[in-house]
Amino acid sequence: MSWIVLIASGVLEAVWATALGRSEGFTKLWPTVIFLAGLIASMGGLAFALRTIPVGTGYAVWVGIGASLTVLYGMTFGGEGFSVAKALLVLGIVACVIGLKLLH
Repeated sequence: MSWIVLIASGVLEAVWATALGRSEGFTKLWPTVIFLAGLIASMGGLAFALRTIPVGTGYAVWVGIGASLTVLYGMTFGGEGFSVAKALLVLGIVACVIGLKLLH
C-alpha cells in the first residue's frame, strides 16, 4: 500500500509543481488553490509512505516521478522544447525509480 501511495504522491508533486508555474507568483486564484491542495496531499502521502519505505528511497522515487511528469507535461503542453536527449534523460530518471523499487 505504501508504494501505491508514494506513486500517487509523486503524481501529485507534478500537479502542484505545474500549478505553481501557472499561478504566476500566486496572482491567479485557481492555480494557487490547486497548488496548495496538491502540495498538502502530496506531502501527506509522502509522509504516510515513509512510515514503511526508507526515507532515501521514498524521497528519490517521489522526486523522480514528480520531476519526470513535470518535464513531460512541459514538453507536451507547456511550450518546452522536445529533444531526443531530453527524452532519454527523463527515461533515465524513470529507470532509476524502477531500479530503486526493485532493490527495495
